[in-house]
Formats: sequence, structure tokens, C-alpha cells
Amino acid sequence: MLIHFSSLSSTCPPSPTYFPSRLSSSRPSYLEFPFKPTTHLFKSPCPSLSCSSYAKLLCPSTNRIGFRSCALPGLDFGNVESVLEATGVLTAIIVVHETGHFLAAYLQGIRVSKFAVGFGPILAKFNAKGVEFSLRAFPLGGFVGFPDNDPDSDIPGDDENLLKNRPVLDRVLVISAGVIANIVFAYAIIFTQVLSVGLPVQEPFSGVLVPDVRPFSAASRDGLLPGDVILAVNGIELPKTGPSVVSQVVDIVKKNPKRKVFLKVERAKQDFEIGVVPDENFDGTGKIGVQLSPNIRITKLRPNNIFEAFNYTGKEFWGLTYNVLDSLKQTFMNFSQSASNVSGPVAIIAVGAEVARSTRDGLYEFAALLNLNLAVINLLPLPALDGGSLALVLLEAARGGRKIPLELEQRIMSSGIVFVLLLGLFLIVRDTLNLEFIKDLL
Repeated sequence: MLIHFSSLSSTCPPSPTYFPSRLSSSRPSYLEFPFKPTTHLFKSPCPSLSCSSYAKLLCPSTNRIGFRSCALPGLDFGNVESVLEATGVLTAIIVVHETGHFLAAYLQGIRVSKFAVGFGPILAKFNAKGVEFSLRAFPLGGFVGFPDNDPDSDIPGDDENLLKNRPVLDRVLVISAGVIANIVFAYAIIFTQVLSVGLPVQEPFSGVLVPDVRPFSAASRDGLLPGDVILAVNGIELPKTGPSVVSQVVDIVKKNPKRKVFLKVERAKQDFEIGVVPDENFDGTGKIGVQLSPNIRITKLRPNNIFEAFNYTGKEFWGLTYNVLDSLKQTFMNFSQSASNVSGPVAIIAVGAEVARSTRDGLYEFAALLNLNLAVINLLPLPALDGGSLALVLLEAARGGRKIPLELEQRIMSSGIVFVLLLGLFLIVRDTLNLEFIKDLL
């Protein structure tokens, strides 16, 4: 997912937001997974479905988080309210990140020229203490601008309060502050969740739950109803919820277009069999038009005192952080298999809307994960990411304070930004074409 870049001259430009999903390879259009949160406080016997996220974010999937990636065929934005909620969450995370950069510079007396929320045309702006604050048309981004190499700036190039002229430690603090702000924000979100709604704990049951059935779909025609639990498919009994139980149903349906699939269904504490004939998808696979989710019961774990609240928050925070780091490692180790699952802003908003529709409590974990992913990805030493800028500053320190030639630095950063822009444009177009209502129009 891509956001706006302030300028090529900015020392720490806003970098891209991407959302690779390691575990969710390709979600069929007939299948959507509602968000089912879990907690890291206890080892869950039923690892839930994987996470599927112009910001600075890479969202690798996790083993325990329960919402699906939307970097897949069959994206659906749902209702306007859920889309606005997801957009608001993502925008808030980006604003927190950029506020970290801004405050780290401003409090050190480093000159800042711009602070923008969003990208594109300016909707409103005001100036305060030499800084232009603006609200822009597209909320999925933001940036902090520095006047260091701005040709229109009347500040002398040797001004000691320009970012490029400050000591290495000062610049490191400014570049790292966005990441630090997101980490702190993630912890605060989890702490708020613990105090307000509690942490969700899953209890698994056999089979797969059918939360919703699309009208006029194969499942609807053949008698499957929302709330049914699929216990067996073609005589194959489904175990308690696990990492493969949903995929068992998916695989069988995909392999049997226009051929009857026998489902053993539990409804109102009674078991019976339904024969469903999957429709044929555009790619030749079968689809039945249902939502599926693990058959689990969720209870809430609440702290008895403030000390337990901090204890629960810490365990959940480190659990999510470990999953993010592990998923990122797996993404790079298996990049050829996972590259197709990298998603942009459209997909992240789609998955956020899905989370908001499924459970409002899930927005806490959704927001915490986005913050952590944003923080981790921005530390990668890649051009156009905070980690790339940090690497250049540390390289300067290793050279005994001798600056890297400006032309070389600009080439490195410019090449990264061009790549990010092209990749972001590709992801936006691809993810938009995967939206349900766009596919229906096509």
C-alpha cells in the first residue's frame, strides 16, 4: 500500500505500505473469513486463520491472528460505515507515525517545513511557527517535510538547525521516532483493549461454521443456512478447529465444480446431510457462495487489577510482535511463493472493513498489528523506508562523520522511491480489480 512522499529531498520520506500474507495464499471468491480474534496469553489449541495489510507498512500474516488477507480474489468492501472505520484506523496509525518524526525534530529545534495528513490536493491548511499543516484529499498517507534541499526555501544551506546539519544522534532520533511512536501506540491499543473489552480466548469445536450464505448462491439453492456447522464433507469428518480445517472444505469445493458435494451439517442440535452442487468460478474452480470460519466459542479474559492488566498487555504485545517478525522472516525466505500476496491500501482497507463488520473488538487487534507491521517494515534497510535513511546516517557515522556524497544519496533514495511508487500503483490497480463489485461490473 502506498502513501504520499513529501519530496526526494526529505531525509526520511514517508515510505510505502505493503501487506504480504504468508499463510493465506489465494482466497476463492466464494469464501470469506470473518475476523476471529485470539489471545497470546495462552497457547491456543486452535491456531486461527492467518492475517492477511500510501503508508509505511508491511503487514505479514500471523499464525494466531484471525482475520484473512484481502490481497486475494474476491475482496469486498462491505458497507460504508465499516470502510470508514477501517480508513480511520489506518489514517490514525499513519498520523501517529508522522507525528513521531515531527515531534522528534521539533522538540530538538530542527527545522520542519510541512506536516501533511493524506496526500494529493490540499483541502485545508494553516501555518503555525513556520510549519505548514495541511489536510489532503486522500487520507491513506501523510508526510513530514524538511526544508534541507528545498530550492524554494530561504534558509541558508549551512543553517545548523537543518536536519542534514545536525549530529548523527539527532538525526537517528528523528528517523527512528516514527517507529517508536507506532510501537508505543500498539502497546497503548492493547492496554486499552485489556481494560475495556478484555482479551478474546478461543475454545475450539469440531467442524466449520457457516456465518453467512449469499443469496442465489449454490449453497442457498441447496438448503445451507447461516449458523449451520459443517461436520463432514463427502464422508470426511472434520476435526476440531485447526490450521487446515477450513482449507479441507475449500479444497474439496474447488475441485468439484458442477458435481454434488455431500455436507454433513449440524443445525439446531440435529445432524443431517445436504447435497450442494458448486457453481463454476471464472477460473474453473468450484464455489458455493458462503462465508466460513473456525467453529469456535470466544470468551473474554479480563484483568482483576492494574498489575494483571499490564501483565496481559505485555504478553499479548510480545506475542503479536513475535508473530509479525516470524511472518516477515518467512515472507522473505519464501518470497517467490508469497510475492503474489503482497497487498496495497485497497486490500488493507478491505480487510479492515471485514474486521469491523465481523466484530468491533477485532479493530483493537487489527490496529495493533498494523502499528507493529509498520514499525518493523520501516526498520528494514531499504531505500525509501526509514531503515534506509537510518542506514545512510549510520554509514556516515562509521566513516568518521564524513558525509555520503549528496548525489549518491539522492540516487539511492530516488531509485527506492520510484520503485515504491510503481509497485504501489500496481498493487492499487490489482487490488481494486479484485473487489467484488468491480468484478461484478467486469
